[in-house]
Amino acid sequence: MTIAEVSEKFDVSQDTLRYYERIGLIPRVNRSKSRIRDYTEEDCNWVEFIKCMRGAGLSIEVLIEYVGLFGQGDETVEARKELLIEQRKQLIKRMEDMQKTLERLDYKIAKYEQTVVEKEKELRRPEK
Repeated sequence: MTIAEVSEKFDVSQDTLRYYERIGLIPRVNRSKSRIRDYTEEDCNWVEFIKCMRGAGLSIEVLIEYVGLFGQGDETVEARKELLIEQRKQLIKRMEDMQKTLERLDYKIAKYEQTVVEKEKELRRPEK
């Protein structure tokens, strides 16, 4: 696949894909004879993984560490697992914090709606 196709498929800009490749988040992408990037299924799997992890809030630094460990082979399986477990814990904490924020927003919105309803009732009352 070309960079344009991968960009469209994963809704990631071409500049972002080039950046990810430059900093080592995705492996060096093979190029055609005319020097055009030619993404393999494995390359696309890395793009999908990185996009998913970034969407979950993992930092570029953590992902670079993970990819680096992956590149070192099977002897880093435990280290990679521990890194992912730690990131999972952090994600759960962020989700809990977001849930509290959502509840507070719902409360505030309900208060505003209650105020609007009361104001509307006042407007509907016939004047004496």
